[in-house]
Amino acid sequence: MDNDHTIPVGTENSKAYNKISTEDPLFRSNEDENEGGALLRQKKAERSIIKTYRKELWSRFVKAIGDYSLIEDGDRIAVCISGGKDSMLMGKLFQELYAHGKRNFELEFIVMNPGYSEPNYNMIIENASILGIPIQLFESDIFEIADKADGSPCYLCARMRRGALYSEARRLGCNKIALGHHYDDVIETVLMGMLYGGQIQTMMPKLKATNFPGMELIRPLYLIREEDIIRWRDFNELKFIRCACKVTEKRTSDEDGYESKRFEIKALIKKLKEDNPFVEANIFKSMENVHTDTVISYKSKGVVHNFLEDY
Repeated sequence: MDNDHTIPVGTENSKAYNKISTEDPLFRSNEDENEGGALLRQKKAERSIIKTYRKELWSRFVKAIGDYSLIEDGDRIAVCISGGKDSMLMGKLFQELYAHGKRNFELEFIVMNPGYSEPNYNMIIENASILGIPIQLFESDIFEIADKADGSPCYLCARMRRGALYSEARRLGCNKIALGHHYDDVIETVLMGMLYGGQIQTMMPKLKATNFPGMELIRPLYLIREEDIIRWRDFNELKFIRCACKVTEKRTSDEDGYESKRFEIKALIKKLKEDNPFVEANIFKSMENVHTDTVISYKSKGVVHNFLEDY
């Protein structure tokens, strides 16, 4: 599902803001010994985006921005970094775009700490230092709230996290937030909606915020394959946090039947690909090739329409 009915989370529901930049002492431990090596790793990561994986990463990033009009003159974009491989790569891609593009936009790199464990928290800070991303970190208690909720904690957590990101972005004067969802996320969402939600919809490359007027969400990794992100990560010998959710790591399938539907869908697509190597591209293309004359009913702007209306 990809609606934008987020739960606004402002400073009243969050802990004190804590800005972190590359000048912060947390970034500069053992600086005299490690600065040269860290700079080399940063330059290697940047060069691999432009050179080694230009076709797979850089070209598809730029294509998505152009095809879906994700950036406009005067935009101030909050690049939302969760600490995983996708959002960290997105941060570097935006830095490269700003360095080599026409600079018709501004950037803020924000990281929300929803209640990460200390090792995960420190890993995010360390990776931002290695990659030269000047993050600003703010605190929230979203994991704690989601853990106390009845039903699926993931849905509530996702809504609250997005609301918190919108709130922080607006506080920084941004009109857009950028999230790190990639091509594989898109096709998995299509199948999840059909098989588990009884609906056909996709994860859009951009959408307008419902609870934050004048703000938008963009997904510039929309055309980038996850396997290529993994190749970039491994080429640069980088290690990032994964889900890092304290709630789901406690709710294992052995305990209460909790299991990630997204992982089930990943496995299904992998199995289908054994017989049809084009299955992923076909799923993606299907959302660009919808024939409304051959569906029983559809919903547009909240209104349901039936084929009998024009029969």
